[in-house]
Amino acid sequence: MRFQRWLQAVKNQTALAVGVLIAVAYGWYWLGGPVVVMQGLLLVASVLGVAPILMQAYQALKVKVVSIDLLVTIAVIGAFVIGEYNESAIVTFLFLFGSYLEQRTLKKTRESIRSLSEMAPQTAQVVADDGTVTAVDVDDVAIGDHVLVKAGGQVPVDGTVITGSAFVNEASITGEAQLVKKEVGASVYSGAIVDNGTLTVVANQVGDDTTFAQIVELVEEAQDSKSPAEKFIDRFATYYTPAVLVLALVVGLITRDFKLAITILVLGCPGALVIGAPVSIVAGIGNGAKNGVLIKGGEVVNTMAGIDTMVFDKTGTLTKGETAVAQVVNYAADEAIVLKLAAAVEKQSDHPLALAVVSYAQQQGLTALPIVTHIETLKGLGVKAQVGEQLVRIGRAQLLTDAGIIINKQQRAVIEASQRAGQSTVLVAINQTLALIIGIADTVKPEAKAALARLRKAGVKNLVMLTGDNEQTAAAIAREVGITEFHANLLPAEKVDYLKTYQAKGQKVAFIGDGINDSPSLALADIGIAMGSGTDVAIETSDIVLMQSTLSEVVYADYLTKATAHNTVQNIVIAVGTVALLLLGLILGYVQMASGMFVHEISILVVILNAMRLIRFKVR
Repeated sequence: MRFQRWLQAVKNQTALAVGVLIAVAYGWYWLGGPVVVMQGLLLVASVLGVAPILMQAYQALKVKVVSIDLLVTIAVIGAFVIGEYNESAIVTFLFLFGSYLEQRTLKKTRESIRSLSEMAPQTAQVVADDGTVTAVDVDDVAIGDHVLVKAGGQVPVDGTVITGSAFVNEASITGEAQLVKKEVGASVYSGAIVDNGTLTVVANQVGDDTTFAQIVELVEEAQDSKSPAEKFIDRFATYYTPAVLVLALVVGLITRDFKLAITILVLGCPGALVIGAPVSIVAGIGNGAKNGVLIKGGEVVNTMAGIDTMVFDKTGTLTKGETAVAQVVNYAADEAIVLKLAAAVEKQSDHPLALAVVSYAQQQGLTALPIVTHIETLKGLGVKAQVGEQLVRIGRAQLLTDAGIIINKQQRAVIEASQRAGQSTVLVAINQTLALIIGIADTVKPEAKAALARLRKAGVKNLVMLTGDNEQTAAAIAREVGITEFHANLLPAEKVDYLKTYQAKGQKVAFIGDGINDSPSLALADIGIAMGSGTDVAIETSDIVLMQSTLSEVVYADYLTKATAHNTVQNIVIAVGTVALLLLGLILGYVQMASGMFVHEISILVVILNAMRLIRFKVR
């Protein structure tokens, strides 16, 4: 048993050693060396190569499965008997190399779960009745405990804020990059990070019942439900291997020609089939890698080629994931002066909208800002500040109207249009006059609309957006990119429910996202596509990674996988057709060992050259 495990552990190294021995053998022969040395090297290569294949055939027979490993083993032994060491060596190398390529699709299957678990909160600061704070293991927190979370800390429980206020990053739960202000009475989730401020939270859900823990569980369940599909070669071998064995036996018994029977096994071994599918996959995957699309294995290629429904997360996928100024409507004589005043005031705040205004001013080259001499925060409305001789008010419309500032009908129309577009509206008034209306939003990626149109043209029937953002913003983004079906205000588990609904209808679903909260959906979908700029967990959980994080790469992945799948089918037809013709010609007496081996090797070259076309593949 220990020897069997060792053979399997070094199978990839064995394939490399066999390949090197074959190269050395033919190199020696081409340099004029003795044939006996070449034959010896090929014999050693055959023995090395057949060992792990023989062991796999033996293990399969123990569970009453006649696999292609058995056919390869018998063919190699038969080649030994008739002295065709070159054929036996090449067959074992090609078979081991194909097996190596298939193994790569199983790499990092469980790494996403490990990464998620490591990101979970480990400790909590529990506040006792006398006000003392004690650090305890997160598993020791009970429902009803009061937990203190300071700036930079991670919320360890699902709960309700009872004291304090802070801006919280809930990207791990909702996927939204914007900071959310949490005050008394607000709900917070385990895994969220307090960006600034301090909160005291009463625990409502702890341990495995928290939202973050459920995300980990969803990923685990989704990956368990995605058992690897049975490879075509294995299905084919179920019928092909016994058929060739029976054919060789029958021919041997009838003709009493042992060499003919062994020749049937040798030529019947589908070398081109063994290498045909993997080389197409390698060429397709290599092309994708050069163009920023990382595809994790051949099974992914075949599944992606059949996708008919694509589901998109919003933030960081359809949008840039960055809060930014989307529009500025100016009513002042000098917009630059007003913008300087606004930036000077907003620089005193760490609110996401304030940071967006400051960033916009910097982009306009306005870096020398005036000094703010007094600032007052008006809760829920905005701020009032004195900058030199100017009184500056920045915030909601009510802030201005409460101060007696008139907002005319035209200006109100601009505000309403901005809000319908899913933007947060910031008004800037200088003294008693409205000077600027600033619309702030997470902007759509410039290529989004065109990319989605290309996907429809390529045959993707359903395009859907699922987001944790609000209904109004989701509707605005959906209109802009041309998506007709969207669902908003969703938690990760609810996104998973939608995916299950689509799959239950028989749809083949790809999910495109970038956040930790997307991991369950990425794992459950038939194909998970992660933005390269997303979290490590999302990338590891996914089947395809887009290195430039553009939707144009989604289009490329769709076209490339379809082309690769078609190429693979072509190679399988070439391989199976060649073997069928060889066996027929051999039985009818038109094919001899030498000519058959030549055609056999030519078929391998043909499928390789056919696959190489994928290296130059481009989306027109």
